[in-house]
Amino acid sequence: MTTPVRCTECDGRGWKIVTRRGHVTASGLGLAASAQEECLYCPGPAETPQERFEWEVRIDSGQGEALGPCGSSAFQATAMDELRRALRGMPQEAAVRGSIAHKVFDFGAAADGWSSREIFRAFLDPAGSVRFERVVK
Repeated sequence: MTTPVRCTECDGRGWKIVTRRGHVTASGLGLAASAQEECLYCPGPAETPQERFEWEVRIDSGQGEALGPCGSSAFQATAMDELRRALRGMPQEAAVRGSIAHKVFDFGAAADGWSSREIFRAFLDPAGSVRFERVVK
């Protein structure tokens, strides 16, 4: 049996417990520790974002590659729509490509402990339609 511990982040108003919240999903992504310590009083995973979909447009020019429009969304479909809109808004003669990265917060990591994995690449075909290809790793 474990001994309850007062949380230091909320000045002892809550008790820390060991949880396995989100463990199955995180394990499937290869990101889970065996357990996570959480306070029952502090804001938990429901109040903090646990995953993001970041999209960006890259513009190829004579001097190399430049970053174009970019953004972030909590939903994959929204990120795909925003990337599609940004790619269609670029000049026709510009050589552009886009990508979507799935970012997941690593359990037990610091506030900047997001792991990132590119899941889609996008490009404009000659007809002006946006084509997505899944990145398999």
